[in-house]
Amino acid sequence: MRAALGVAVGLATVGLAAGCGKAGSSGTQAAKDVQGAGCVPVAGEQLVMLTDDKKLQAVDNLIPAINAKAADPTLVAALDKVSTAVGAKELVALNKATDVDRKTPKAAAEEFAASGKLAGIAKGAGGKITIGAANFSENETLGELYRIALEAAGYQATVQKIGNRELYEPALEKGDIQVVPEYVGTLTEFLNKKANGASPAPLASGDLDKTVAALTDLGSKVGLKFGKPSQAADQNAFAVTKAFADKYKVSTLSEFADKCSGRATVLGGPAECPQRPFCQPGLEQTYKMQFGKFASLDAGGPQTKNALRTGAVSIGLVLSSDAAFATS
Repeated sequence: MRAALGVAVGLATVGLAAGCGKAGSSGTQAAKDVQGAGCVPVAGEQLVMLTDDKKLQAVDNLIPAINAKAADPTLVAALDKVSTAVGAKELVALNKATDVDRKTPKAAAEEFAASGKLAGIAKGAGGKITIGAANFSENETLGELYRIALEAAGYQATVQKIGNRELYEPALEKGDIQVVPEYVGTLTEFLNKKANGASPAPLASGDLDKTVAALTDLGSKVGLKFGKPSQAADQNAFAVTKAFADKYKVSTLSEFADKCSGRATVLGGPAECPQRPFCQPGLEQTYKMQFGKFASLDAGGPQTKNALRTGAVSIGLVLSSDAAFATS
């Protein structure tokens, strides 16, 4: 996943994100001096994300990144069509198509386009466009959607799977590739680090408009422009089972903090979660949560999801666009 590439949002650029780093062995650690009764885990198959209503996590909405020389209005408008069409539910469904239903990114994108959600794209002068994609299925699917949209606009578009950001971002600056599906907060901090050293003050935050403004400014200095950010995002989040949410009547992290802070509550996440500002310390500081135990698992992967479903943890760190949150 994107976070595993070592370039997750905000403070992650200096190795501080919840989802980066090497996870330790699974285990449960008890906390001391915890106040409140807390909420006992509730097993259940269906998982639901809790709304980050105080914006602990930096935004990581999808956004087209474009080499400035290729950013003509027709091209940008075609890519913006994808941003408009792919919302949060659509992104989860696309990930389900590849990660659960085992369709190729190309097939998933073409099936999505066949539904008519990318209709109405205006044609322009055309030309050859190479779309770079990172080496995970979500980004490859977005690259294929960009290809379909650009072909509808009259371009000869191809998708090239390149690898991680350290490889494809310099190629985008040089114009070896012209377009990449990107993530607002992650790219902001990647460019921030390139421009301002290894440990700059973070420019990505929970405010989408401010983060896009910072990204636009950083991009202008290296020859990059950006399309419209999508409402869909791929970022760290926290989930419970639907059975847990129904029992305790929680849908936001604030509600969870009010009702479930205390001794019986078990937090699950990667081994580094207790030290990472977007994980346990962030929940404690931003939401005033307390946990009776921490279970060392993985970063939004099968261990965490299994622990939620079997009732081993009350709340766990997940990724917001995970196919586990598909509704159909």
